[in-house]
Amino acid sequence: MSKPNSLFQLAVIVSALGFFVDVYDLLLFAIVRKPSLTDLGLSAEQVLSQGEWLISIQMVGMLIGGVLFGILGDKKGRLSVLFGSIFLYSIANILNGMVTTVPQYAVLRFIAGIGLAGELGAGLTLVSEMLPKEKRSIAAGLIAGFGVLGAVFAFVTNQFWDWRTCYYIGGGMGLLLLVMRVSVQESGLFKQVKHAAVQRGNFWMFFNNGERFLRYLKCILIGLPVWYIIGVLVTFSDQFGKAFGIPGINPAKAIMMLYLGVGLGDFCVGWLSQRLQSRKKTLYLFYGITIFFTGLFFLQNGGSATTFYLICFGMGFGAGFNVIYLTLGVEQFGTNLRASAAISIPNMVRGSLPLIILLFQFARGVFQDYVTGAWVTGGIVFGAALIAAWFVKESYGTELDFVEY
Repeated sequence: MSKPNSLFQLAVIVSALGFFVDVYDLLLFAIVRKPSLTDLGLSAEQVLSQGEWLISIQMVGMLIGGVLFGILGDKKGRLSVLFGSIFLYSIANILNGMVTTVPQYAVLRFIAGIGLAGELGAGLTLVSEMLPKEKRSIAAGLIAGFGVLGAVFAFVTNQFWDWRTCYYIGGGMGLLLLVMRVSVQESGLFKQVKHAAVQRGNFWMFFNNGERFLRYLKCILIGLPVWYIIGVLVTFSDQFGKAFGIPGINPAKAIMMLYLGVGLGDFCVGWLSQRLQSRKKTLYLFYGITIFFTGLFFLQNGGSATTFYLICFGMGFGAGFNVIYLTLGVEQFGTNLRASAAISIPNMVRGSLPLIILLFQFARGVFQDYVTGAWVTGGIVFGAALIAAWFVKESYGTELDFVEY
């Protein structure tokens, strides 16, 4: 095996493992939401309201972290983000296992959110800049597909240990991963642009040029349905189960089934995008799958829990299109802004969840119905995503050796 190939493979493996730990910690709160908040003394009603608030706090942290780590990735390098982000969220998650009050929980979920923001975008940027353009789709699918299995592992650990121990496990895995990071090398493209006479990591460049701003906005809008499904339909699946007349729905199991589907979908999206040599064709196909299973979700009426979980798996498989908007974030922008785009875009998507939840709360208040509010919210989210997808530029096979002025 040649040395360059070994370095490429190591970068892919370490990025995939990093995203695995990232997703474990990111989804762990959704999985342990009910037992952790109940253990802190909250009533059933407070578990719902405080759960919505805490997940929103976490996502706001990710939005801020996405901007900060994106700037850092373009100014100091991709590896600096990989080290800094995983250290921050590992320590924060260990401390999450020690909370005794909701305000403490909120502060630490916010800090963890900032740390969680940097992992995926930095890893994909690094790998994409190191690999030949013909292999980017497969690499992105492998990283995202393996990484989302972290949610499945979070569910499994929750079956054997209490919620505090689950947080300790996540933090411990992150600190162990830091050891592997030592052997990963910096992107050659970043090393080149580091000495060029161009601005690096200037976040405001996304807003001082109309064409570039629209590129950025479209990449964000494309990903919104993913977190509508995760943050509304599945995180609060127990509430939907009651509304559909399906008792005993476990949100942790629903999240596990969703992410099993996402993992398989990510692999398939990466492979299909390579075969079709098109990001947009693959995106349209998987949007169709996602909309189909989301429709089935709302058509449930007194069915079984097994069917409910299978539909969650189907929605997850369709949501494998998240590989597309992640890859677009890398391919649509020059090397001097690439980390800022690739890191901030997924976190802008994640950070949109508080707005989606507010829209959901408003809609269910207007229609006086939990389910109606949810599908109206979904219609708006999917509509915005489809319009953005129609106008986004095809970027399959784009050469990445360019800069933004």
